[in-house]
Amino acid sequence: MLSIVNESETKVFQQELLTVKIYPTLQQMGNEAAKEVADRICKLLEEKAEINMIFAAAPSQNEFLNHLIHDKRIDWTRINAFHMDEYIGIHPDAPQSFGHFLRIRIFDKVPFKKVNYLNGRAESLEKECKRYANLLTKYPVDIVCLGIGENGHIAFNDPDVADFNDPKLVKIVKLDPVCRQQQVNEKCFERLDLVPKEALTLTIPALLKAEWMFCIVPFKNKAHAVYRAIYGEISEKCPASILRRKEKSSLYLDAESAEQINL
Repeated sequence: MLSIVNESETKVFQQELLTVKIYPTLQQMGNEAAKEVADRICKLLEEKAEINMIFAAAPSQNEFLNHLIHDKRIDWTRINAFHMDEYIGIHPDAPQSFGHFLRIRIFDKVPFKKVNYLNGRAESLEKECKRYANLLTKYPVDIVCLGIGENGHIAFNDPDVADFNDPKLVKIVKLDPVCRQQQVNEKCFERLDLVPKEALTLTIPALLKAEWMFCIVPFKNKAHAVYRAIYGEISEKCPASILRRKEKSSLYLDAESAEQINL
């Protein structure tokens, strides 16, 4: 059932189990998403000694992360951090590395209890997948902060490799052309041939194990993927569509990413 509530220019509606929130500006979206994530962190830390979070690395997350690290209520020393994907073969200090992206925007900005990095240059990538999967099992995830790709992916679960019933928690994947071109469009790489063709990624079941999911998706180039995720078939053809079956999941949009939504 679709219900619309106007909250000081914010449009809110429900699509199956997914709560969708549309904000007039990128700044409002980032600020409100950060506030709601911080609220949830604080509530969980009232119930648990520590919590575990997974973060996405992409330009779409910048506004959100910038607001989140400045929220003085959060006791970061009781939070273990993970990230959801990493290119294979890229140096951990390269600007394009997702670990590096998050390190300079949040991991080194606040005092986490522990930050767990995926190593895309591990001698054995299969062993690296198992190592990270074991950590995710040892530290069950409470919160995932994610985005949606132009092809509808979440993490690096592109349509050709996404599996809603994946038996693995972390796996090696080949990146599809749309996903790789997006990295050029967002100026992460100068040319398509410089974008790695493979990556390590947390699988969709690994992400869905989280109790709470906060999906932050601004920008015009995401508008069609957002439309498909909200209104299209729930299938691996648009991996983000699975969010509509996930309790305690929210999608945060700005005016540009919501431009194909008619309310």
